[in-house]
Amino acid sequence: MKQYDANFIFVHTGREEAWAKTIERMQGEIARIGGKVLGTEDRGKKTFARPQQKKESGTYLTIRFELEPAKVNELRARYALIEGIFRLQILAVDPIVEMKLSKQAAEKKARAEAAAAEAAAQAAAAEPEA
Repeated sequence: MKQYDANFIFVHTGREEAWAKTIERMQGEIARIGGKVLGTEDRGKKTFARPQQKKESGTYLTIRFELEPAKVNELRARYALIEGIFRLQILAVDPIVEMKLSKQAAEKKARAEAAAAEAAAQAAAAEPEA
């Protein structure tokens, strides 16, 4: 099985309950054809750079999943039947790039923690003793 990211844009999301049902439905389509959902990221509502088909903004959603490569076109066809999807993009996840990104994130976090510890030490040294 290979990992993929499905990026969706929805233009009519409605209330929170309806949005939760939409997310469940998108995940259910993956499970229905034998895939496994690894994670879901609600990226929120964003305004388009320019109007698209008379639409000004959309709600973005990313789902990471595992699926057999031969079934990706079947998944695209199933999503094409759903009216609420404005745009869909399915991308294969490159494990080498993912490893580099996680390493960079860990290094950035370590630098931020070191800078915070240094700032705390400087503040403690600058504070006069009572």
